Amino acid sequence: MDSGGLAESVLVHLDVEGLTPGTPKHEKPEISTSRKCYSYMKKRTFATFVASKRVSRSPSDTSPLWRCCDKTFSDPSSIHKHVSNLHADEIEQLTTVALELMLSQSEGASPDQKDLNESQLEDASSWIPSTSHLSEKELSKGPGEVLLYYCYCQIQDPKLICYWQSELCSKLHLTGKVRVATEGINGTVGGTKTATKLYIKAMLSHPIFKVMQVTDFKVGVYKEIVPMGVDPDIISYRLAGTHLEPEEFHKAVQSLLEDASSKSDTILLDCRNFYESKIGQFRNCLAPDIRKFSYFPDYVEKNLDLFRNKKVLMYCTGGIRCERGSAYLRSKNICKEVYQLKGGIHKYLEQFPEGFYRGKLFVFDDRYAISFNNDIISDCRYCGDPWDQYQLCSTDFCCQLVLSCTSCRQKGLTACCPVCQAKEQAPNYSPSHGHPHREECECTDSRPRIPKDSL
Repeated sequence: MDSGGLAESVLVHLDVEGLTPGTPKHEKPEISTSRKCYSYMKKRTFATFVASKRVSRSPSDTSPLWRCCDKTFSDPSSIHKHVSNLHADEIEQLTTVALELMLSQSEGASPDQKDLNESQLEDASSWIPSTSHLSEKELSKGPGEVLLYYCYCQIQDPKLICYWQSELCSKLHLTGKVRVATEGINGTVGGTKTATKLYIKAMLSHPIFKVMQVTDFKVGVYKEIVPMGVDPDIISYRLAGTHLEPEEFHKAVQSLLEDASSKSDTILLDCRNFYESKIGQFRNCLAPDIRKFSYFPDYVEKNLDLFRNKKVLMYCTGGIRCERGSAYLRSKNICKEVYQLKGGIHKYLEQFPEGFYRGKLFVFDDRYAISFNNDIISDCRYCGDPWDQYQLCSTDFCCQLVLSCTSCRQKGLTACCPVCQAKEQAPNYSPSHGHPHREECECTDSRPRIPKDSL
């Protein structure tokens, strides 16, 4: 991981309890900025990006070379044209990040030295490891990895810990996101292995986090950042469909809904899992009855005729699954056009809460769903009354979600299906006592793994 080339355009998001969390990199800041300011930052980001691709970095070098996408460029106009044509999205993302950094610093979103007294600054500095035995190159260049960790512990002064984390990550050239609160810390940071090793050492040496162990820091290096089960070297996200802003997507869906013809050439495709689309979806969409995104390629293969000569409008929660899903669909060369909702349902609902998406938006945390409108499109598993509040199956050997209304739950109907319900009520039922929950229960055997659909 080379984190040195774009040093001016990356940062570590630091959240402190009571402050607004950092905006994801693919979204623009909610704070209004002037066109002039944005234009300046974009030019600066573009220049930094181009400079990071330069092979010959000597100021006296009269014949510089740039290397990008396995191609070599010998003049400024050619590398500028290449970056403009093929890396526009990356420039936008980096510009957004740079603006966020500037705005957060100006509005005090992250604590800095002026928030802390001299003794606190000295205290924070004492827990930053020495890097005098390492060169900048050793810290910023070489094999990289990402650390994921959390620790519940009492933090009396989260702003001090936040400042310490900011200084620590800056010195070690680490990027990512660290969330600090009075109840503990939660982090995802990435950099070179040399830097992450020092980061772990610093964390374990701090008195507040002495309860942690090396094994608490999970290291993740994966082939895919979203598990579709297809090698990204074979089908890359760079083959993704055309991105539509929420306004453009809204108009496209409106045109589809206004087309009364039964032979429409457009398909509105939900590429999420069935339990997500069950409680909320766009009107007149095709929502595959699949349980994992890794089933999506097989679903496409089984339903190729469904997409043949069609214009496809794809959407998912935040857009990440569409990047790979649309690329896979396009690789089949059967669709007229493939489009995807930029920023996903979440960005769409921010602008069109009463638009064409009805019901709840499924989220992967303890809430399970968030509401933007009052529609309920799903039913209770047992009585059929309108209900869209998920809970885990009450049998501790199953991890399926269940829609069981308050009335049915009071009657003891709290399992995901009659099979689990009967097993839980059986006289010889015994809890699993800590054994891993099963991803599937017996009732899923009756569901086809990959459905064959029709419009």
